[in-house]
Amino acid sequence: MAQTNPIAALGDLDPKKVSQEEFTSLLEAATEAASSNAEADLSELTPEQFARIISRASDAQLKAVMERPVLRERILDEVFRRMEEHYKPGRTKKEAVVRWRIGTANDEPLRYECTITKDTCTVSKDPQQEPLVTITIGPVEFIKLVSGNASAPMMFMTGKLKLAGDVGFAAGLTKLFQIPKA
Repeated sequence: MAQTNPIAALGDLDPKKVSQEEFTSLLEAATEAASSNAEADLSELTPEQFARIISRASDAQLKAVMERPVLRERILDEVFRRMEEHYKPGRTKKEAVVRWRIGTANDEPLRYECTITKDTCTVSKDPQQEPLVTITIGPVEFIKLVSGNASAPMMFMTGKLKLAGDVGFAAGLTKLFQIPKA
């Protein structure tokens, strides 16, 4: 009997057709497969598939996934790994360090650091440099933002996204990356 590849199954997932528990279980199975099997990798999921899944998922489904610390970290690690690939070189003349704090009031935030130059974006989970801007955001809001399913200015205006430092640079940050369309 052939086993179903949980990551391939995830690419075809329509969150509107599954329960919150099924949605969380499918994502968990896919991330576990990616972490324990060299042949299964979350990068098999295209950015467009990811954006479509997020656009069709309810807030309750996304929250249920992001409330699981291991699952949240695996998904965020994959998103930040892809930032390096989706960076648009030559879009900025300014070198900058962007610190991300992703969490809720109930948990310790995950921290990532993006070092942006004219030609590259490198990501670290061990922030050590002085940031030009620090962005604080909840995990559900972050996933919506990076999948093109939310507006950074609207999140900022409603307090879901907080900035410290160079707000002007932060305002143009999304233009530096190829953000997938659902």
